[in-house]
Amino acid sequence: MLFAYIDESGDTGEVARGGSRTYALGCVLVESARWVQTFDDILEFRRQLKTNYAIPIRAELKANYLLRNSGAIRNLNLAPGQRHAVWRGHLRFLQRADARAFAVVIDKQGKTNDIFAMAWETMLQRLERTSNHDTTPIMIIHDQGEDDRIRKVVRKSRRHLTAGSQFNGAGLRIPFRLLTEDPVSRNSAQSFFIQIADLVAYTGFRTFIPPPPNINTICPPTLWNELGTATHTAVNSYSGGTPGVVVR
Repeated sequence: MLFAYIDESGDTGEVARGGSRTYALGCVLVESARWVQTFDDILEFRRQLKTNYAIPIRAELKANYLLRNSGAIRNLNLAPGQRHAVWRGHLRFLQRADARAFAVVIDKQGKTNDIFAMAWETMLQRLERTSNHDTTPIMIIHDQGEDDRIRKVVRKSRRHLTAGSQFNGAGLRIPFRLLTEDPVSRNSAQSFFIQIADLVAYTGFRTFIPPPPNINTICPPTLWNELGTATHTAVNSYSGGTPGVVVR
């Protein structure tokens, strides 16, 4: 089984009314057979962060906190270069853990669709292809906050997912047969993996829209490359673009 940890970046509000230009989802895939070892490894990684930067082991580390020096690290006054190193370390960790990661980025400009549904359906399409290719069941674990909406779209995907054919453009309906149970909601403060999914979502977004200079120091567009072999390239191997970043 694969555990799919998912978190978001940006919002679904209208751009013309002050909403973010994009809405992104980040996903971290961890094999259940390796979960215990991977968890032990991330605990060791967090101990190293405590030694190097005095960051508490259980501190919640998400993109917004590292960008703004806020949240649990506010009083540490970490320099931009240090926060960049912490961010980079999380992405590199996924390589060592033999995990995989990818992002879905919805460009909201000019779209009238249900952005939330579009993002999640795109995510589920890629997860369905992953599970079908590996004949591996998948359980979805997400940050809490939109539990009912996520449950609804995930349950719908068990019956059918609409996906365009790569060969003739025709629409296909593919049930997500290897989706296990309802999605599980977790408080991101209690899940290292959801926190990394948040970093993946924001890093993926920045490959599409380059950051301003003050953000570029911490999360440049090239930071995505630090995923290395953890990049789940299969999600856009046909459509192209930055490997592992699906843009719609």
